[in-house]
Amino acid sequence: MDSRVNPKKSLGQHFLHDKNIAAKIAAAIPDQSIPLLEIGPGMGMLTQFLLQRPNQLKVIEIDHESVRYLEQHFPQLLPDALIRQDFLSAQLSAIYPGEFGIVGNFPYNISSQILFRTIEHQQQIPVLCGMFQKEVAERIASGHGNKQYGILSVLLQTWFDVRLLFTVNENVFTPPPKVKSAVILVTRKPAQPAIENPALFIRIVKAAFNQRRKMLRNAIAAGFGSEIQFPFETYRAEQLSVEQYFELYQSIRKQIIN
Repeated sequence: MDSRVNPKKSLGQHFLHDKNIAAKIAAAIPDQSIPLLEIGPGMGMLTQFLLQRPNQLKVIEIDHESVRYLEQHFPQLLPDALIRQDFLSAQLSAIYPGEFGIVGNFPYNISSQILFRTIEHQQQIPVLCGMFQKEVAERIASGHGNKQYGILSVLLQTWFDVRLLFTVNENVFTPPPKVKSAVILVTRKPAQPAIENPALFIRIVKAAFNQRRKMLRNAIAAGFGSEIQFPFETYRAEQLSVEQYFELYQSIRKQIIN
Protein backbone atom coordinates (compact mmCIF):
# COMPACT_ATOMS: atom_id res chain seq x y z
CA MET A 1 0.00 0.00 0.00
CA ASP A 2 1.56 3.27 -1.05
CA SER A 3 2.58 5.71 1.65
CA ARG A 4 0.38 8.77 1.26
CA VAL A 5 0.05 9.55 4.94
CA ASN A 6 2.97 11.17 6.70
CA PRO A 7 3.70 9.33 9.98
CA LYS A 8 3.40 11.74 12.89
CA LYS A 9 5.73 11.31 15.82
CA SER A 10 3.30 13.17 18.09
CA LEU A 11 0.74 10.42 17.46
CA GLY A 12 3.22 7.57 17.88
CA GLN A 13 2.57 6.42 14.30
CA HIS A 14 4.61 3.56 12.86
CA PHE A 15 2.71 2.23 9.85
CA LEU A 16 2.86 -1.52 9.36
CA HIS A 17 3.74 -2.39 5.75
CA ASP A 18 4.09 -6.18 6.01
CA LYS A 19 0.92 -7.90 4.78
CA ASN A 20 1.87 -11.24 6.34
CA ILE A 21 2.06 -9.71 9.82
CA ALA A 22 -1.24 -7.89 9.31
CA ALA A 23 -2.91 -11.11 8.16
CA LYS A 24 -1.57 -12.98 11.22
CA ILE A 25 -3.00 -10.35 13.58
CA ALA A 26 -6.40 -10.49 11.88
CA ALA A 27 -6.40 -14.30 12.01
CA ALA A 28 -5.45 -14.40 15.70
CA ILE A 29 -8.83 -13.15 16.93
CA PRO A 30 -10.63 -16.34 17.99
CA ASP A 31 -14.24 -15.15 17.86
CA GLN A 32 -15.72 -14.93 14.34
CA SER A 33 -18.92 -13.24 15.50
CA ILE A 34 -17.99 -10.49 17.96
CA PRO A 35 -18.00 -6.93 16.57
CA LEU A 36 -14.50 -5.44 16.30
CA LEU A 37 -13.09 -1.96 16.80
CA GLU A 38 -9.72 -1.24 15.19
CA ILE A 39 -7.76 1.54 16.92
CA GLY A 40 -5.54 3.74 14.73
CA PRO A 41 -5.97 2.04 11.34
CA GLY A 42 -3.67 4.55 9.60
CA MET A 43 -3.61 3.52 5.95
CA GLY A 44 -5.58 0.33 6.50
CA MET A 45 -2.89 -2.34 6.25
CA LEU A 46 -4.62 -4.34 8.98
CA THR A 47 -8.09 -3.07 8.08
CA GLN A 48 -8.07 -4.84 4.70
CA PHE A 49 -7.69 -8.22 6.41
CA LEU A 50 -10.20 -7.47 9.15
CA LEU A 51 -12.76 -6.65 6.46
CA GLN A 52 -12.32 -10.20 5.12
CA ARG A 53 -13.58 -11.64 8.42
CA PRO A 54 -17.29 -12.16 9.12
CA ASN A 55 -17.09 -9.87 12.16
CA GLN A 56 -18.71 -6.46 12.02
CA LEU A 57 -15.89 -3.89 11.89
CA LYS A 58 -15.60 -0.26 12.90
CA VAL A 59 -12.36 1.74 12.96
CA ILE A 60 -11.48 4.75 15.09
CA GLU A 61 -8.86 7.26 13.92
CA ILE A 62 -7.81 10.64 15.28
CA ASP A 63 -5.40 11.63 12.47
CA HIS A 64 -7.21 13.75 9.86
CA GLU A 65 -4.81 12.75 7.09
CA SER A 66 -5.39 9.06 7.80
CA VAL A 67 -9.15 9.65 7.88
CA ARG A 68 -9.03 11.18 4.40
CA TYR A 69 -6.96 8.25 3.12
CA LEU A 70 -9.38 5.72 4.58
CA GLU A 71 -12.36 7.56 3.10
CA GLN A 72 -10.76 7.34 -0.34
CA HIS A 73 -9.46 3.76 -0.17
CA PHE A 74 -12.02 2.00 2.05
CA PRO A 75 -15.43 3.33 0.99
CA GLN A 76 -17.03 0.24 2.57
CA LEU A 77 -16.35 1.87 5.96
CA LEU A 78 -18.62 4.79 5.06
CA PRO A 79 -20.79 6.29 6.35
CA ASP A 80 -20.87 4.86 9.89
CA ALA A 81 -17.92 2.49 10.41
CA LEU A 82 -15.18 5.15 10.23
CA ILE A 83 -15.18 7.00 13.55
CA ARG A 84 -13.24 10.25 13.63
CA GLN A 85 -12.42 10.41 17.33
CA ASP A 86 -9.80 9.75 19.96
CA PHE A 87 -10.33 6.25 21.40
CA LEU A 88 -9.24 7.42 24.86
CA SER A 89 -12.10 9.92 25.13
CA ALA A 90 -14.73 8.23 22.94
CA GLN A 91 -17.96 6.98 24.49
CA LEU A 92 -17.57 3.28 23.84
CA SER A 93 -21.22 2.39 24.49
CA ALA A 94 -22.15 4.77 21.67
CA ILE A 95 -19.85 2.91 19.26
CA TYR A 96 -21.10 -0.54 20.25
CA PRO A 97 -23.89 -0.89 22.85
CA GLY A 98 -22.95 -4.52 23.50
CA GLU A 99 -19.70 -6.47 23.69
CA PHE A 100 -16.92 -5.87 21.17
CA GLY A 101 -13.28 -6.76 20.63
CA ILE A 102 -10.36 -4.37 20.22
CA VAL A 103 -7.66 -4.86 17.60
CA GLY A 104 -4.86 -2.75 16.18
CA ASN A 105 -1.29 -1.85 15.50
CA PHE A 106 -1.52 0.37 18.53
CA PRO A 107 0.22 3.77 18.72
CA TYR A 108 3.05 3.16 21.17
CA ASN A 109 2.51 6.42 23.05
CA ILE A 110 -1.00 5.40 24.17
CA SER A 111 -0.73 1.60 24.31
CA SER A 112 -0.76 1.45 28.12
CA GLN A 113 -3.75 3.81 28.23
CA ILE A 114 -5.59 1.54 25.79
CA LEU A 115 -5.05 -1.34 28.20
CA PHE A 116 -6.21 0.67 31.22
CA ARG A 117 -9.35 1.60 29.28
CA THR A 118 -9.88 -2.07 28.40
CA ILE A 119 -9.66 -2.96 32.10
CA GLU A 120 -12.10 -0.18 32.94
CA HIS A 121 -14.57 -1.55 30.38
CA GLN A 122 -13.81 -5.25 30.86
CA GLN A 123 -17.50 -6.14 31.06
CA GLN A 124 -17.90 -4.85 27.50
CA ILE A 125 -14.53 -5.88 26.01
CA PRO A 126 -13.90 -9.66 26.18
CA VAL A 127 -10.97 -9.75 23.73
CA LEU A 128 -8.08 -7.56 22.59
CA CYS A 129 -5.44 -8.43 20.01
CA GLY A 130 -2.73 -6.13 18.82
CA MET A 131 0.77 -4.81 18.46
CA PHE A 132 2.78 -3.36 21.34
CA GLN A 133 6.39 -2.54 22.02
CA LYS A 134 8.02 -5.89 22.83
CA GLU A 135 9.06 -4.66 26.26
CA VAL A 136 5.48 -3.62 27.09
CA ALA A 137 4.06 -6.90 25.76
CA GLU A 138 6.50 -8.94 27.86
CA ARG A 139 5.65 -6.86 30.92
CA ILE A 140 1.93 -7.40 30.43
CA ALA A 141 2.37 -11.16 30.02
CA SER A 142 4.95 -11.66 32.79
CA GLY A 143 4.23 -13.57 35.97
CA HIS A 144 5.01 -12.59 39.55
CA GLY A 145 8.53 -12.84 40.84
CA ASN A 146 10.40 -10.89 38.16
CA LYS A 147 11.24 -7.26 37.54
CA GLN A 148 8.99 -6.91 34.48
CA TYR A 149 5.92 -7.71 36.57
CA GLY A 150 4.08 -4.50 37.37
CA ILE A 151 0.78 -2.66 37.72
CA LEU A 152 -0.51 -3.52 34.26
CA SER A 153 0.55 -7.17 34.64
CA VAL A 154 -1.55 -7.58 37.79
CA LEU A 155 -4.55 -5.56 36.66
CA LEU A 156 -4.84 -7.14 33.22
CA GLN A 157 -4.23 -10.69 34.46
CA THR A 158 -6.86 -10.25 37.18
CA TRP A 159 -9.63 -10.13 34.58
CA PHE A 160 -7.94 -11.51 31.45
CA ASP A 161 -5.72 -14.30 30.17
CA VAL A 162 -2.71 -12.89 28.31
CA ARG A 163 -0.76 -14.66 25.56
CA LEU A 164 2.29 -13.28 23.78
CA LEU A 165 1.77 -14.59 20.24
CA PHE A 166 4.85 -13.53 18.29
CA THR A 167 7.54 -10.87 18.07
CA VAL A 168 7.92 -8.47 15.16
CA ASN A 169 11.04 -6.95 13.63
CA GLU A 170 11.26 -3.16 13.49
CA ASN A 171 11.88 -3.21 9.74
CA VAL A 172 8.23 -4.03 8.92
CA PHE A 173 7.18 -0.50 9.92
CA THR A 174 7.41 2.93 8.32
CA PRO A 175 9.23 4.60 9.96
CA PRO A 176 10.93 1.72 11.78
CA PRO A 177 10.73 2.15 15.57
CA LYS A 178 13.86 1.93 17.66
CA VAL A 179 12.51 -1.14 19.48
CA LYS A 180 11.14 -4.53 18.53
CA SER A 181 7.42 -5.18 18.78
CA ALA A 182 5.19 -8.08 19.77
CA VAL A 183 1.58 -9.10 19.28
CA ILE A 184 -0.48 -10.21 22.27
CA LEU A 185 -3.92 -11.77 22.62
CA VAL A 186 -5.93 -10.81 25.70
CA THR A 187 -9.12 -12.78 26.45
CA ARG A 188 -11.45 -12.23 29.38
CA LYS A 189 -11.41 -15.03 31.94
CA PRO A 190 -14.61 -17.13 32.00
CA ALA A 191 -14.65 -16.99 35.82
CA GLN A 192 -14.41 -13.37 36.90
CA PRO A 193 -13.09 -12.42 40.36
CA ALA A 194 -15.63 -11.02 42.82
CA ILE A 195 -14.18 -7.52 42.97
CA GLU A 196 -17.06 -5.32 44.10
CA ASN A 197 -14.93 -2.19 44.13
CA PRO A 198 -12.54 -2.24 41.12
CA ALA A 199 -11.35 1.31 41.89
CA LEU A 200 -10.15 0.18 45.32
CA PHE A 201 -8.44 -2.88 43.85
CA ILE A 202 -6.61 -0.69 41.32
CA ARG A 203 -5.64 1.75 44.09
CA ILE A 204 -4.15 -1.09 46.16
CA VAL A 205 -2.11 -2.46 43.26
CA LYS A 206 -0.81 1.01 42.38
CA ALA A 207 0.09 1.70 46.02
CA ALA A 208 2.08 -1.54 46.18
CA PHE A 209 4.09 -0.83 43.03
CA ASN A 210 4.56 2.87 43.68
CA GLN A 211 7.12 1.79 46.29
CA ARG A 212 8.02 -1.57 44.80
CA ARG A 213 11.42 -1.77 46.49
CA LYS A 214 9.85 -1.53 49.92
CA MET A 215 7.97 -4.20 51.83
CA LEU A 216 4.21 -4.01 51.47
CA ARG A 217 3.83 -2.95 55.10
CA ASN A 218 5.46 0.36 54.14
CA ALA A 219 3.99 0.72 50.64
CA ILE A 220 0.41 0.03 51.73
CA ALA A 221 0.75 2.16 54.86
CA ALA A 222 1.79 5.09 52.68
CA GLY A 223 -1.42 4.76 50.70
CA PHE A 224 -3.90 3.61 53.33
CA GLY A 225 -2.48 4.43 56.76
CA SER A 226 -0.43 2.45 59.27
CA GLU A 227 -3.48 1.11 61.14
CA ILE A 228 -4.50 -1.15 58.22
CA GLN A 229 -3.73 -4.83 58.80
CA PHE A 230 -3.22 -7.19 55.87
CA PRO A 231 -1.44 -10.39 54.78
CA PHE A 232 1.90 -10.51 52.95
CA GLU A 233 3.30 -7.54 54.90
CA THR A 234 6.90 -8.61 54.39
CA TYR A 235 6.52 -9.23 50.65
CA ARG A 236 7.49 -6.78 47.94
CA ALA A 237 5.06 -5.85 45.18
CA GLU A 238 6.46 -8.12 42.47
CA GLN A 239 6.38 -11.18 44.76
CA LEU A 240 2.59 -11.36 45.02
CA SER A 241 0.61 -13.39 42.49
CA VAL A 242 -2.62 -12.08 41.01
CA GLU A 243 -4.53 -14.35 43.41
CA GLN A 244 -2.63 -12.92 46.38
CA TYR A 245 -3.46 -9.37 45.28
CA PHE A 246 -7.12 -10.43 45.38
CA GLU A 247 -6.61 -11.65 48.97
CA LEU A 248 -4.91 -8.36 49.82
CA TYR A 249 -7.84 -6.45 48.35
CA GLN A 250 -10.38 -8.50 50.31
CA SER A 251 -8.54 -7.88 53.57
CA ILE A 252 -8.23 -4.12 53.10
CA ARG A 253 -11.78 -3.74 51.78
CA LYS A 254 -13.28 -5.39 54.89
CA GLN A 255 -11.41 -2.98 57.14
CA ILE A 256 -12.37 0.08 55.12
CA ILE A 257 -16.06 -0.97 55.13
CA ASN A 258 -16.00 -1.75 58.84
